[in-house]
Amino acid sequence: MVADDSESIRVLLRDVIAMGKHELVAEAIDGQDTIDKFNKFKPDVLLLDLAMPKKDGITILRELMPKNPNLKVIIVTANGTEKIISECMDAGATDYVAKPFQPKEILEKITN
Repeated sequence: MVADDSESIRVLLRDVIAMGKHELVAEAIDGQDTIDKFNKFKPDVLLLDLAMPKKDGITILRELMPKNPNLKVIIVTANGTEKIISECMDAGATDYVAKPFQPKEILEKITN
């Protein structure tokens, strides 16, 4: 699943996922849409932007992770300060990728 308010990033991630022959089950455009679609589709992996309307990525992590401890969440963000990344990891994120990213980097994070 991809959650990002930027359509161009969602398109890019969709293409990367297809290149890796993974199945994209849903795309979300804001924080509440992410929660709703996650609950409907129950993905194994969530590529999550931090800065989105309605709910930010850290709030989403704190909401999803207690109920889904095996969920693999990869933060995809342009705001990758050490403090924010540390907060994400403490909230349950598996890994992170800084924007702009290379497709290979995303694929490695999904499969590892």
